[in-house]
Amino acid sequence: MTGIAAAVGIAAEGFGRAVAILVIAIALFLLGLHKLGGLVLIAAIAVALFFRDPERFPPRTDGVVLSGADGRITGISQAEIPGEPEVKYHRVSVFMSPLNVHVNRAPVGGEVVRLEHTRGEFRAAFRDEASEHNERNLMVFEDLTGRRFGMMQVAGYLARRIVCRLRVHDRIEPAQRIGLIMFGSRVDHFIPIEYRVTVAPGDRVRAGVSILGELPQ
Repeated sequence: MTGIAAAVGIAAEGFGRAVAILVIAIALFLLGLHKLGGLVLIAAIAVALFFRDPERFPPRTDGVVLSGADGRITGISQAEIPGEPEVKYHRVSVFMSPLNVHVNRAPVGGEVVRLEHTRGEFRAAFRDEASEHNERNLMVFEDLTGRRFGMMQVAGYLARRIVCRLRVHDRIEPAQRIGLIMFGSRVDHFIPIEYRVTVAPGDRVRAGVSILGELPQ
């Protein structure tokens, strides 16, 4: 089923849901319940659109950090990766609305060195305190030079499920699909301080395509 989902451009986590709803719609049409079948068909299309998973091709990958999420930049600050004190990073937050593509992608290539899921609340994801109180999943990567990068999936007010497809010690490539968050949510990127941030609050970004930071030339 995963291969079929990829072929039609829908995330595997949503493909089964869309097909199940579509089967119900077809059954209703066969029973002559055309109006109800039409409504259920619209629901199937809506689910398929929410879980859409288009191909992405980064413009470049050397010396840059890619966005791990589609959405809008809501904040840029300096912060520590949770659980790793005394080292400051640029924290770039991307808010994902229900209309955005919700598949998350790797911001850099390297090795997964830490995964940590924390249960929490479901406050509005665009609020700054969401990264401390909401349900969240932290991923820490290390590239070939030993630099560490962080990415945290933060559940929002409507989100009730965070999907992470990684395991510790996995090797990843830039822009690789690594998970998703259902409905409105947020992704925080932790970028080494020596990188120059290339975005500003309010900018729209796309996972695996938009560059959030780069090493100075």
